[in-house]
Amino acid sequence: MPRLSINGKENDFREGESLLDVIRGAGIDIPTLCHDDRLKPFGGCRLCMVEVDQGRLVTACTTQAAEGMKVETHSSAVESLRRTNLTLLAEGFPADEPLNEHFQFQRYLLQYGIGPRGARSHEFKDDTHPYLRVDMDKCVYCYRCVRICAELQGQFVWRAWNRGERTRILPTRTEGVSPAPDCRGAAADQAPSMLESDCVSCGACADTCPSGAIMDKAIAEKGVPKVWTRTTCPYCGTGCEMEMGSTDGEIIVARPLASAPVNKGHLCVKGRYAHAFVHAKDRVMKPLIRKNGQWEEVSWEDAYHFTASRLHEIIDKHGPQAVGVLGSARASNEENYLAQKFSRVVVGSNNVDCCARICHGPTAAALKASFGTGAATNSFNDIEVAAAFLICGANPTENHPIVGARIKQAVLDGARLIVIDPRRTELAAYADVHLQIQPGTNVAILNSIAHVIIEEGLVDRAFVDSRTEEYDRFVDLVQPWTAEQGAKICGVCAEDIRRAARIYAQSSPAMIFHGLGTTEHSQGTEGVRGLANLALLTGNVGKPGSGENPLRGQNNVQGSAHMGCEPSNLAGYTPIAQSAEWVEEVWGRPVPREQGLNWMQMLDASGEGTLKALYAIGYDVYFSNPNSNQTRESLKKLDLVIIQDLFMNETAREFGDVFLPVCSSYEKDGTFMNSERRVQRIRKAIPVLGDSRPDWQVICELAAQMGFAKEFAFESPKDIWNEVRKIWKAGAGISYERIEDGGLQWPCLSEDDPGTTILHRDKFPLGPKAPFSIAEYTPTKEVTNAEFPFLLSTGRTLFQFNAGTMTERTPNVVLRPTDTLDICPADAEELGVQNGQTVRITSRWGSTELPARIDDRIRKGELYATFHDPKVFMNRVTSNYRDGKTGAAEYKVTAVKVERI
Repeated sequence: MPRLSINGKENDFREGESLLDVIRGAGIDIPTLCHDDRLKPFGGCRLCMVEVDQGRLVTACTTQAAEGMKVETHSSAVESLRRTNLTLLAEGFPADEPLNEHFQFQRYLLQYGIGPRGARSHEFKDDTHPYLRVDMDKCVYCYRCVRICAELQGQFVWRAWNRGERTRILPTRTEGVSPAPDCRGAAADQAPSMLESDCVSCGACADTCPSGAIMDKAIAEKGVPKVWTRTTCPYCGTGCEMEMGSTDGEIIVARPLASAPVNKGHLCVKGRYAHAFVHAKDRVMKPLIRKNGQWEEVSWEDAYHFTASRLHEIIDKHGPQAVGVLGSARASNEENYLAQKFSRVVVGSNNVDCCARICHGPTAAALKASFGTGAATNSFNDIEVAAAFLICGANPTENHPIVGARIKQAVLDGARLIVIDPRRTELAAYADVHLQIQPGTNVAILNSIAHVIIEEGLVDRAFVDSRTEEYDRFVDLVQPWTAEQGAKICGVCAEDIRRAARIYAQSSPAMIFHGLGTTEHSQGTEGVRGLANLALLTGNVGKPGSGENPLRGQNNVQGSAHMGCEPSNLAGYTPIAQSAEWVEEVWGRPVPREQGLNWMQMLDASGEGTLKALYAIGYDVYFSNPNSNQTRESLKKLDLVIIQDLFMNETAREFGDVFLPVCSSYEKDGTFMNSERRVQRIRKAIPVLGDSRPDWQVICELAAQMGFAKEFAFESPKDIWNEVRKIWKAGAGISYERIEDGGLQWPCLSEDDPGTTILHRDKFPLGPKAPFSIAEYTPTKEVTNAEFPFLLSTGRTLFQFNAGTMTERTPNVVLRPTDTLDICPADAEELGVQNGQTVRITSRWGSTELPARIDDRIRKGELYATFHDPKVFMNRVTSNYRDGKTGAAEYKVTAVKVERI
């Protein structure tokens, strides 16, 4: 390796390293103000100046290390220059500001004994934002806020206005509702406040600001946390790692972990700030039993006795098939493993499922059928490798913000982008082609893209011949699906279909991401297989920057199903017939062979009177299920509803008989599994609050009460995980010790296996070749008519999360107070609807009321609504139709009418 000298000592370095990296690697600290490892070197503050070869002063952050350099980091000339620069900066810093060493610049002033001398000049000062406090009197013009907002988040909110001494750093607000095609050059106004700016509240500016001009409000009000604990975010399936800051058992704020492989020192508004739910006043802290229609607090012993007795009665009278168990996408892998073990060992039934049924059940089924593994083929690190992206039915910048930001940065750096979505999402505004299809026509558009690829000779024949089968049959299938036919069905331009096909097929490698806009349809499984077909046609499988990758909605939706919360599969997502014998060896108990019910089948069985009890762990099924009116009628017929959660959710409020209070992920240990198959640690950051208990402990204690103490004699999540590893062969090498720093991706077969970043490099689990899917397009039954003239889609938004159980109990309600019905300006004008006006939407299934939001990203005749607010209860409106293969609900297409109130 090349070598250089630092302060008289020889040091090795790697080619391309900056002097700053080499100096820090040698354990020497030098001051920097404008530098952040997440940003491109800037060299503006001049504090990292070092002396090279006896006299040459250079900025260490912008100078590459070279063989034989002789570097002095603290020579008299260097230190004199640093002191001068700091003194000049201190001239503008308010003299009445108490210095706080938490902030980098203020710490340097204390270290060098330099006092601030500035007067308050009444620069931009803002306290309107629920999480950020701004005082630009403290700005030292390092431009880190401007650069991190542009280079990391890609939002371009902070900008430098004017020039020279008149330069001011202020937030912006772009004109209109729609995002600009390229926000770097977009026309924008100075925002009157942070709350009215384009800020997405990721906190990156506060995280990087060295002076305290932009800071986390929680730190301003409660001080710097005393303890920092590394853990994993409990929101979406991206799997961002962070450090939770706490003081005396209270969570103060989170900060991103710079070394995290997924988020690389970045967080979104939910991961960084939306944790106040942990300390919410309405959190249930003691077990409850409903007596005479009223909830009463009881001891854990009484709650267990009541629950076990009732379960025994139902099983003895009606058999194990009368009981259903639902795992939780918010609980850990260990806890979901116990949930399915409870169902199979304690109850004796395969009636176990989780929320993956109504979101990514089609993903697991389709990818397993196409490739042999029902999970993402590639890693998030492939984003920076890909030459093109095809995003179908996903809105990453809102629902998976860190993934969305990484994709946005890749596109700004030159990658091509195709978006298939009925709405003009933020990423659609950056796309080379946006196929703004009519809801419910995914299969048609994907068949048409495949047709163009075949017709124009863009197929990777070497890959198709060596690694696929059923190609000729597939060609026959898509033969009628010309671009013109697809355009007619989907409501887009035929030439745009051709452009999309050419970009995807000719930009190698190309990476597919899909979300619930692909899966939550009556043809959800076929839609995912249609995407897999495109990857196979173009050879975009088994190599970096390619593949077919689902964006999972909740933090552990991948893990909950993979741990066996699925009626047909055991832990490792292996079929019961294939793995039951070795599971029985580990458990010492028989595994039931009778086919279990999935969640939607359980609901049907409840309505028919054959399912008598439901044990719902961390899953508000009444609020989350489609067609809530039918769900209500089915749940009313149950004899026993056991709720295990943090809050009195809508299911508990209406139907619960016993409530078992559990703690958040910040109060326990365990693991989550993210969208890219990465198993990551969660760690206890604060003590368990009240009389709540971890889910794993509650399941074990309830099992013991029912006579199965031996089978659930676990003392820690680590003990549970070690049993999982005995059963799950593809995860045998993922020990707690090995995932302390960043996690591992399965398959990981042994303790010396580094894990698998890319699946199907040389072969498929199905065999040497993967089959093309023969997916005929079948229109949805939800169609418009004179009575119901609009098509409604539902989905998430940036500032709220799923059922709102967590985010509705945080200051995020300031940023997103309630659900909205998004409607295009032309439709709003025809209906006489004003922005913010409450409207009633009615479908064939039910109705609800919510405020309208006029949004030109919506196409005429179509609507979009979020579903987080229980006061709105959006699923009163959604339909009863389901995916034909997995039973997933068709949330994305409902015919409705709109009325002014």
